[in-house]
Amino acid sequence: MSEAPYTRDTGASASASASASAAGEGSASRPLGQGASYAHGTSATALLGDTIGADLDRTAQRWPDREALVDVASGRRWTYRRFVEDVDRLAYALLASGVAKGDRVGIWAVNCAEWVLVQYATARIGAIMVNINPAYRTHEVEYVLRQAGISVLFASLSHRTSDYRAMVEQVRGNCPQLRETVYFGDPSWNALLRRGTPDLREDLHTRGNELSCDDPINIQYTSGTTGFPKGATLSHHNILNNGYFVGESIAYSELDRICIPVPFYHCFGMVMGNLAATSHGACIVVPAPSFDPKATLEAVQQERCTSLYGVPTMFIAELNLPDFASYDLSSLRTGIMAGSPCPVEVMKRVVAEMNMAEVSICYGMTETSPVSTQTRREDDLEHRTGTVGRVLPHIEVKVVDPVDGVTRPRGVAGELCTRGYSVMLGYWNEPEKTAESIDAGRWMHTGDLAVMREDGYVEIVGRIKDMIIRGGENIYPREIEEFLYGHPGIRDVQVVGVPHEKYGEEVLACVIPADATDPPSLEELRAYCEGRLAHYKIPSRLRIMDAFPMTVSGKVRKIELREGHAL
Repeated sequence: MSEAPYTRDTGASASASASASAAGEGSASRPLGQGASYAHGTSATALLGDTIGADLDRTAQRWPDREALVDVASGRRWTYRRFVEDVDRLAYALLASGVAKGDRVGIWAVNCAEWVLVQYATARIGAIMVNINPAYRTHEVEYVLRQAGISVLFASLSHRTSDYRAMVEQVRGNCPQLRETVYFGDPSWNALLRRGTPDLREDLHTRGNELSCDDPINIQYTSGTTGFPKGATLSHHNILNNGYFVGESIAYSELDRICIPVPFYHCFGMVMGNLAATSHGACIVVPAPSFDPKATLEAVQQERCTSLYGVPTMFIAELNLPDFASYDLSSLRTGIMAGSPCPVEVMKRVVAEMNMAEVSICYGMTETSPVSTQTRREDDLEHRTGTVGRVLPHIEVKVVDPVDGVTRPRGVAGELCTRGYSVMLGYWNEPEKTAESIDAGRWMHTGDLAVMREDGYVEIVGRIKDMIIRGGENIYPREIEEFLYGHPGIRDVQVVGVPHEKYGEEVLACVIPADATDPPSLEELRAYCEGRLAHYKIPSRLRIMDAFPMTVSGKVRKIELREGHAL
């Protein structure tokens, strides 16, 4: 395969990348309107114009014998040469199974090597991979299967208390488009692979030539404000470039080995992790099927990882292991922390005790592929804990008045908006909801209240909507409220987030019972949700009320529900 018409030196040394950053790579430019809360990520590095498959081929041609993927739990390893071979074998099998360009292929599984193979094989043939949260239960997975029109589903057999096969069988009859389910670690996986033969190589080549970097390639469901999740639809261009520039910001090269304990079903794992790795020739290290602090540190030590990912609660769990000091973490230099604000003391320990002097903070949302702002390697502790960084290359951000949309002066709070290559194509089959989030100027309205400092760094100060962030998981109360309305003992319900020492926030259900003399208990409420809602959405607190505080226009004052709850 010939080289692309542009040049990118992903093997550049860390010092060279640092120099580029110091010279203004991804800097917040303010050529006009010096006082306005607007920043554009200027960069001398071009956007990638490739599909994910073409980018992977280029990386494999450059570093065929370097490790691409290590699945620590199973002991399996792939060089880039072998990884591409196995991706192609799965791509052949999908072609032989009749998966066409644009068909939706679901993946409902915990982290494993097969997850990564499916990610790249579906991209290879132009199928749209639909990420399904492994914590979903029948109520949620049935909706996603139907709304996305999934025809082929990959799934784990089981994990902890989840029996995925049993749940699929329970909802299959209501999902007429689902024609095949393939389970990892099951004969169905090997049976699928046997369909893929090298005589389909020319068909795969032909399919690749039919793909555009602007084609939709991924649907990620975000918790909905109207009762059900919305499917953020992302292109090759969206997520390949976001992964690439996140990696550039922390100077990734083919020498890096990235430990990824965060879930692949989030952009954090599959974009900031997998795509950042493969676009730089780095190695993806999967420490365990789901987060385990001990397994994570063992993987860092065993695989000599140079980078470690996590939400703050993950780093806290690792630091608090009784034998933490016994792990050799000297290979680490960087990593990414995202999902919720990082406490100063935690960041100090991560830098000092985990050898992560160059750890980075990222901010974004699924709809923006996900990262819009990121701290840089040279940033001081205050910027890493007090801000979410500055704008990434080729992206614009601004802070506007939430009512009239006018850009605010720097230092004044408003709604953070993002524009650029990273903004999603839209919500799958929901044009009206897309129009509510992306305005006529293609600005994505995040719903977050932010302040842009004079130096261009951004602080997140609140949320316009009532989203709850529990341990890095985004939860929209409306979805839980809609579900709880089905409980016979509930007449009305409002859900809010209240502070929690470990998870940042937890879910409080404020309930007006159908029978005031026999209100539901918290245990009864949780039992009603068990198996039907993801565990992190199930209320952990309950408040029985006679009425909700209301505004003069008849809206519930959720701020009073939060403030009125004694912790």
